[in-house]
Amino acid sequence: MIHALGMMSGTSLDGVDAAMIETDGRRIAGFGRSAWRAYSGNESGLLHAALGQWPGGPDVADAAALSVAAHAALAEGFPEAELVGYHGQTLAHDPAGRGTHQAGDGAALARRLDRPVVWDFRSEDVRQGGEGAPLAPFFHWACAEWAMGQGHLPRAPVAFLNLGGVGNLTFVDPAADAPEAPGACIAFDTGPANAPLNDLMRARRGLARDEGGRLALQGNPDERVIARFLEHPHFARPLPKSLDRDAFPALAAEVAGLSDADAAATLTHAAAAAVAAGMAALDPVPGLVLVCGGGRHNAALMAALAARLAARVAPVEEAGLDGDMLEAQAFGWLAVRVLRGLPTSGPGTTGAPGPVCGGRISHPPRR
Repeated sequence: MIHALGMMSGTSLDGVDAAMIETDGRRIAGFGRSAWRAYSGNESGLLHAALGQWPGGPDVADAAALSVAAHAALAEGFPEAELVGYHGQTLAHDPAGRGTHQAGDGAALARRLDRPVVWDFRSEDVRQGGEGAPLAPFFHWACAEWAMGQGHLPRAPVAFLNLGGVGNLTFVDPAADAPEAPGACIAFDTGPANAPLNDLMRARRGLARDEGGRLALQGNPDERVIARFLEHPHFARPLPKSLDRDAFPALAAEVAGLSDADAAATLTHAAAAAVAAGMAALDPVPGLVLVCGGGRHNAALMAALAARLAARVAPVEEAGLDGDMLEAQAFGWLAVRVLRGLPTSGPGTTGAPGPVCGGRISHPPRR
């Protein structure tokens, strides 16, 4: 077993998560400490300025340097970590075109920490014809196996719904003997989740988010806007599929004429409607959806999901898991898989033609 530190900075651009996990890259032996480092307003602004840029873009070097510095500062508090999984900061994602871009140099981080770092998890999957996202699904399978072994879940199909900047959903079949087995995991990006709402709050009220969904709960969703939103080609594409953070620019324009509360309610319900559209493509439809990521703290979004989904919706804590740190834990687990040469994605999760072991390993200089 390896004590690995996973680190994640998502498209919500609010900060860095770090979490320890003990694993052999197959089974979860235990979870450890976790921590969070918030981005300051200036830091978040710097990352926002770099969104959509590819290597060599005018703001990329600054964003990459910030990513390494922020992750290093947090990781230094985990001396017990034998290995670090570093996701970097996604600035652009276009798997059918230019590829995928996570800013941040894992080799520089390895030098800073004097520990091996696994990074650049997505590029190999895209190179082989996959979407490069989502990457947590194989870990969700391991989490379901762990939770069932602990008696937290019945041995039945379950869905994990991560609500970060973008929403992604994983269908897990616990009858499979490995996450790369056919049918073990089916995963896809559902649509926008927190990103449009966060951007609205930033633009209109100078706030990072709609805390707890309080503003959305005061408004009424415009169902005509949501119906037009669901006409986007993404929803007709077959599974699996992935999205860039800013793949729905028309949505912001659609709510521009609405009051703050109605705009927040509309964006919140659009995120839930996107999940419902994705769930309809699953067969069988799981009876339980476990929600992780920042979106599960939004009461308006959780209520919208409950209203629009046929399945029961519950925070992932019901399964004995930490919904704030699940993605960070995932990259610790994936780092160990890369070290062991095990698949990190496959046909059911990214559409790659076969199992893919993605990720680069950077070792610190020998002393």
